[in-house]
Amino acid sequence: MRIVIAGAGEVGTHLAKMLSDEEQDIIVMDVDNRKLEPLENYNLLTHQGSAISFSDLNAIKTGVCDLFIAVTKSEARNILACSMAKRLGAKKTVARIDNDEFFNERYRTHISNLGIDHFIYPEMLAAKEIARALKRTWARNWFELFDGELIVVGVKIRNNARIVNQMLRDVSNISHFLHVSAIKRNREIIIPRGDDRVMENDIIYIATTRDHIDEVREVCGKKDTPVDNVLIVGGNDIAEQLLKKLGKAVDIKIIESDMERCDELAQRYPNCKLVQGDFRDSELNEEESVSYYDAFIALGENSAVNMMACMIAKTNGVPKTIAQVEDIQFINEAEALNIGTIVNKKLLASSRIYQIMIDADEDNARCLSLADAEVAEIIVEEGDRVTRADVKDLKLSRDFTIAGLVRDGKGQLVDGNTRIMPGDHVVVFCLQGAIHKLDKYFS
Repeated sequence: MRIVIAGAGEVGTHLAKMLSDEEQDIIVMDVDNRKLEPLENYNLLTHQGSAISFSDLNAIKTGVCDLFIAVTKSEARNILACSMAKRLGAKKTVARIDNDEFFNERYRTHISNLGIDHFIYPEMLAAKEIARALKRTWARNWFELFDGELIVVGVKIRNNARIVNQMLRDVSNISHFLHVSAIKRNREIIIPRGDDRVMENDIIYIATTRDHIDEVREVCGKKDTPVDNVLIVGGNDIAEQLLKKLGKAVDIKIIESDMERCDELAQRYPNCKLVQGDFRDSELNEEESVSYYDAFIALGENSAVNMMACMIAKTNGVPKTIAQVEDIQFINEAEALNIGTIVNKKLLASSRIYQIMIDADEDNARCLSLADAEVAEIIVEEGDRVTRADVKDLKLSRDFTIAGLVRDGKGQLVDGNTRIMPGDHVVVFCLQGAIHKLDKYFS
């Protein structure tokens, strides 16, 4: 697949690095050559040029690309770049935006006429992720696949879990309704086999079905805490999108250092309590009684400060904490600490673009990016190698595992005796950079 990425900012650079491991034909363009220099050692091409210049777009043969992704800092530039790329012949276009108005159904025809196939709004994706985390406070991650027929949940294992110290081949003696698909241990993702063991402080990713969520939670030694009130530090666009999503369902208070932004949010959302100040101020911290809240969300620009704020909130007894951690190199450190759910816009945006890249029909395939792994949804076709034997006899690469499938509209887990059939919708966990290995088993 030939992919053009316009914009070598944080999202574009992260996406380019990730896709460079997938044996794709990638070109990254930016007007600032200094942003392109860090990409020179990756398996891709770079081009200094403007995404809204026909001559520059023609110079990199945009007209024959399969996917054109505009992720510059300018919403208007991204929209125009996609429109120009489409006119030149790009098969599919994706534009990063910062305005949820573009998702309004009434404008769909106008947007289509502009030549834009998909929008990426990272802040909205982050708000959706946080809203999901608030619904299920016991989980670190929560993915609903195939309309919820299969669930993938990330859980931090403590010593009260019934499966702690158990070998995976013995976990079925405790529960037949969970499949440990990946383990994060000591900052490394493991695709486990039967002789691997679940250890205390592991973050495990479990595939299950919707009818057995409570059983999975109980096996992992977790309790679900309802969230009635939330304290948010940072009144950025993620906070605003979260206010729109949660509405009046929970009581929300926002601490924001910028007085002008406080006034804006107060006018738009009169039901939300706004406090102007710095959460690091010990007097303000004490005055706001952080221990009162069911959930604490740190959305500041500084990842380290967000992590520290969540640790303070945890120390004060807040059941659920969520930190925005935008520095990829901090994610492993953050997950090793007791600070709850981590949200990263770059990973979320990359997941959405991966979904678009893997299959033209977004209902057929999705890829959810973790820090070091992907979760792919794939429809099995007639003749695929994966259909030729039971799973235990397929000699699958140790870089991935088949966690579950949907057959005839019903979700089920996969074990060694499962026979994958044409038409099955399967969920595959694979290590970062190994997704191309699926080609050997799936068409």
